[in-house]
Amino acid sequence: MTTSTGSSGRPRGGPDALFPADPVQRPKSVDPAVARRRRELPEPKALKRHGPARVIALCNQKGGVGKTTTAINLGAALAEFGRRVLLVDFDPQGALSAGLGIQPHQLDRTTYNLLMERGVTLDDVRLKTNVPGVDLLPSNIDLSAAEIQLVTEVAREQALARALAPVRAEYDFVLIDCQPSLGLLTVNALTAAHGVIIPLECEYFSLRGVALLVDTIEKVQQRLNPDLVLEGILATMYDGRTLHSREVFSRVVEAFGDKVFSTVIARTVRFPETTVAGEPITSWASSSTGARAYRDLAREVIARA
Repeated sequence: MTTSTGSSGRPRGGPDALFPADPVQRPKSVDPAVARRRRELPEPKALKRHGPARVIALCNQKGGVGKTTTAINLGAALAEFGRRVLLVDFDPQGALSAGLGIQPHQLDRTTYNLLMERGVTLDDVRLKTNVPGVDLLPSNIDLSAAEIQLVTEVAREQALARALAPVRAEYDFVLIDCQPSLGLLTVNALTAAHGVIIPLECEYFSLRGVALLVDTIEKVQQRLNPDLVLEGILATMYDGRTLHSREVFSRVVEAFGDKVFSTVIARTVRFPETTVAGEPITSWASSSTGARAYRDLAREVIARA
């Protein structure tokens, strides 16, 4: 069964399309991720100039699905292909910053100051990372106050878009690592973005939250950002040895079709190691399966841009 989708990626037929009453039966030995794998994408062409950036929000209200891991490693893989990348840590937990070897609690200025303090520019907050071609707007727990303070601001949903506007011409991609909620900070990220990537753990409860997230994307699209599109759904923490992972992946493909990236991020012990090391898997374990997967994802993202 293939369920067509609208421009925002919603499965036609509503959320129940993800859970059909009579699911298609498949041989248990078939791994749908392997069966769906397409021919290898061509190498991205070299750029003659940079910008303007395509802004992509990595969003899922469920935590622990691989948003931060994807932001770091997709950013690093894009940089390997000659793209200039700005990573935006938009989570008060500061996991993206920590994952790049930066101690969030030691920072004097973060995305909070950029959003909430007059006179603070993006250059005051922006940091160079150890990954060539990748810059960072870091975050820490201070950002949690912005969720409350922005409520009284005029055009509060556009605060991040205004902050990013001066530097869009300097980058090819801006990746926003959203917090695991659908609050005002996430709405800011969606309002600033051209596209949304939904990292989706191949697990039942993670799947059930997709319909609510697609609802939020559609509301932002209708009321605040008509250019917003669903860039794609990325299957993460995939284990093709289990029937559960295979079935969840198959349901997502049935519901969203070509909106699902061909690249699948499999479970591996390498990802926790890179977090401790404070660097992306593309440099920590350059020839690993995880590194190759994120390079494939970067090829797909560039091809869709």
